[in-house]
Amino acid sequence: MARTPDIEKAVEVLRTGGLVALPTETVYGLGANAEDPVAVARIFRVKGRPPSHPLIVHIGGAEHLDDWVQEVPATARLLAEHFWPGPLTLVLRRGRRVPLEATGGLETVAVRVPDHPVALALLSAFGGGVTAPSANRFGSVSPTTADHVRAELGDAVDFVLDGGPCEVGVESTIVDATGDIPSILRPGGVTREDLEAVLKCPITVPSTSQVRVPGQHPSHYAPRARVVLVEPEKVVAEAELAQELGHQVGVFLPPSLTNASVKVHAVVALPAATAAYARGLYGFLRELDQRGCDLIIASLPTEEGLGLAIANRLRRAAGPRPTV
Repeated sequence: MARTPDIEKAVEVLRTGGLVALPTETVYGLGANAEDPVAVARIFRVKGRPPSHPLIVHIGGAEHLDDWVQEVPATARLLAEHFWPGPLTLVLRRGRRVPLEATGGLETVAVRVPDHPVALALLSAFGGGVTAPSANRFGSVSPTTADHVRAELGDAVDFVLDGGPCEVGVESTIVDATGDIPSILRPGGVTREDLEAVLKCPITVPSTSQVRVPGQHPSHYAPRARVVLVEPEKVVAEAELAQELGHQVGVFLPPSLTNASVKVHAVVALPAATAAYARGLYGFLRELDQRGCDLIIASLPTEEGLGLAIANRLRRAAGPRPTV
């Protein structure tokens, strides 16, 4: 838990237009005063993020939601009551307090209440909203510890608020709640099954959406090493073939193959529990980068529960990368 002087320091940085890296239960965020367009614009510069990509506004409690949006449909209110604080982001109509710089020019805004004692203490002491995408360079692996933030962004962040390792490990679920029928725009820490249990109806996960939200870029959450996805039963053979062809191969070994011997540069034995896999995912990718891998062979988990979010992140990590 961060010390009170650290919270006070972070509040002062936010109030003077600076950037604070803050812990949440999902990943570390790069935070700015949500009502300061100049500070918000600095987030985009530090991350190298396209200005058309909207950010998430973090608030201190569901009771503040009406301060940041124009209207809250009954469905959105129900989801907020059940899942906040927690890894659920709601997309609603933008209120006047939110500058267009934070929404990528859209008239919708993404809002959530993080479930982390340090983040909540900061939001309470600050008394406003904090716009915070993940605290990393745009498109790269998200940070789940304060050291990840320091290693990647260094002095570009005015203050790093250390709250320990993130408990969930993948970003929040983003739900379009602007209409009567919600849909998942980005799977994350709240599962589709959890949402359906509360809403008592099926909820879709469209492959494309007219609403722009974080995490939709074709290449995202990507390590330096190239990621290749294969069927689980082909992981060992494909990894060893790539190693023979001259690659420094890292492999994500599925739990069903834990006892397999794999002749490659580096092996990550994946945990059987999906929650543990989600918590460790970004750390595993960083580890294989640090061990000098240029290629990572992995397979997709079953897309149920948190497996849906893990599969989404792996597909983005393996997506086509921009050419220079």
